[in-house]
Amino acid sequence: MSIKEKAMPVFPATVLVCGITAAAILAAAFAQPSDVRPRARDLGLVVGILPPGPLNAITDVAGVKIGQVTLAEGPDIRTGVTAILPHDGNTYQDKVPAGIAVANGYGKLTGVTQVRELGTLETPVILTNTLSVPTAANAVITWTLGLPGNERVASVNPVVGETNDGWLNDIRGRHVTEAHVLEAIRSAEGGPVAEGAVGAGTGTTCFDYKGGIGTASRRLPEKRGGFTVGVLVQTNFGGVLAIHGVAFDRPRPDFSGGGDAAPERTSGDGSCLIVVATDAPLDARNLERLAKRALLGIPRTGGYYSNGSGDYAVAFSTAADVRVPHRGTAPTRTVTTLRDDAISPLFQAAAEASEEAILNSLFRAVRTKGRDGHVAEAIPLDRVRALLK
Repeated sequence: MSIKEKAMPVFPATVLVCGITAAAILAAAFAQPSDVRPRARDLGLVVGILPPGPLNAITDVAGVKIGQVTLAEGPDIRTGVTAILPHDGNTYQDKVPAGIAVANGYGKLTGVTQVRELGTLETPVILTNTLSVPTAANAVITWTLGLPGNERVASVNPVVGETNDGWLNDIRGRHVTEAHVLEAIRSAEGGPVAEGAVGAGTGTTCFDYKGGIGTASRRLPEKRGGFTVGVLVQTNFGGVLAIHGVAFDRPRPDFSGGGDAAPERTSGDGSCLIVVATDAPLDARNLERLAKRALLGIPRTGGYYSNGSGDYAVAFSTAADVRVPHRGTAPTRTVTTLRDDAISPLFQAAAEASEEAILNSLFRAVRTKGRDGHVAEAIPLDRVRALLK
């Protein structure tokens, strides 16, 4: 059964059979509704100096939409899909400039080479689990080919990222279907974004606590352009968690930094996918630079891009003036982009928003029991409050 997550991080009635009673039982067994858990700013934790947008979410960037499908079935299925749509139109025909940065490449980010070669994004960005990447890519192709105006399209570059949720999820069962991915895309909307144990973050862990989906944004002062930078993260990595630079936990004595799907979770395991949106008119080169700064959120919270990590950032601009039409009649095109010496405030915005989004993914996540009885505890908020004092 799939549980669709839109604006509010609660557990509504199931999409398929079983009815309201079964859904309520499942929600209670799976996790408490994450809207009972605060975000970082609800605890008085302010990251950086730049102000957030109205929602403090990636959807503060006009036109960006998020759709999520959560799969929580039986004792072993804890996974899902998160879809990020750059704008309301046909992204294939009206591409957005994009850049990708890699901190550690032990991951499966489909579409990376074409984005780096051409500097454009032509599909939604999909996040899911490691073994569902091919299924999600096929669904994105189906979605793109079916859009009006794409009847003659014969090549699609789907961008799909992942982290390995095999600690809590029966990942070998490959329970994500094309229908789930299409549902996430079609249900995408603006507004508040569900965080924590939802969508592609349903089965992930972070710093040995329950991780998941997190988001945040920053808005520059008008004298710096008034641009907005929004970040969404899928957290499944480790290290020594730091909050405002203060270590939250002592390192484990068995610290090994093993691979992402290690049979026993250790403090160094895991991966992180970061998606950055901005309305600043940037070209692909500077979007790659912006993506690199978003990756700073990982070490700022205590991660270090371990050997078994797949740590990626995908950044795109929604500015209408820099979009790239699929077909054009003129051999040249003229665009206006931000100067290099005006981009540093955006770098700061990306680093701050990424750090806060990671913390939000932790704070909003709830205790989750999954495959083989494994349990990911929610980060204890009483200890967070004590640390902040």
